[in-house]
Amino acid sequence: MKDQDKLNFHRIAEAIQYISENFKSQPSLEKVAEKVHLSPFHFQKIFTDWAGVSPKKFLQYITLEHAKKMLKENQATLFDAAFDTGLSGTSRLHDLFMNIEGMTPGEYKNGGENLSIHYSYAESPFGNILVASTDKGICHISFADEETFALEELKKSFPKANYKQMTDLIQQNALYIFTQDWKEIAPIKLHLKGTEFQIKVWETLLKIPMGKLATYGEIAKNINKPSASRAVGTAIGDNPVAFLIPCHRVIQSTGGFGGYHWGNIRKTAMIGWEQARTIG
Repeated sequence: MKDQDKLNFHRIAEAIQYISENFKSQPSLEKVAEKVHLSPFHFQKIFTDWAGVSPKKFLQYITLEHAKKMLKENQATLFDAAFDTGLSGTSRLHDLFMNIEGMTPGEYKNGGENLSIHYSYAESPFGNILVASTDKGICHISFADEETFALEELKKSFPKANYKQMTDLIQQNALYIFTQDWKEIAPIKLHLKGTEFQIKVWETLLKIPMGKLATYGEIAKNINKPSASRAVGTAIGDNPVAFLIPCHRVIQSTGGFGGYHWGNIRKTAMIGWEQARTIG
């Protein structure tokens, strides 16, 4: 990101944190702008450019009441509807264009010594990311607030792999999803190390349409493991591909957004951002 873009993103994140923590008091535009050291006019412009809606509208999307309403509307039809919608909207194209291939034991044997991994850094609406790929597909995406730390996390998964910093076509195609440029995007293959259970959970996450939310219990029921909500939560927490596998769309049954590996404020930002693009 350019320095000004970084500054704007941090201001938006700061504003979202303030709004999230104070939504019950319905803070005014002037109050939120003051907290991020901007004039109301400038803050409104920056926020609307980023979110696609006004701060007031965004506030609506991240309230507990709104989340509860979405969950109530979902009921048991959330995943059933996913198969019936077809290509009628961009919110469905996400999962229709992606599929997961599990790595074979030989591919990650001995710390991944049989893998060649390309990695690069890129921009997203939610901060810098580290994206990595094998010759078969995307194997890792994480938010890289600190580039060195993000790379170290990747290397923990495959300590003996052969790493090369470069951007390849697999990575470039996957990154189109942040701009929602569906005319350019080609099918995305994810090449992931995971147990059969983890991959089943991650595949189910792909069925949650953009702008919708699901609970851990709903995921468990969908994979025919209704009593495995805790295990589902662990698998979601181990998701190696941020945003493309939308673990940020899974929330608590109470409507609370819950935790997120890459930060609760970022999860809130992602949920609100997607809401703005589907119902704003």
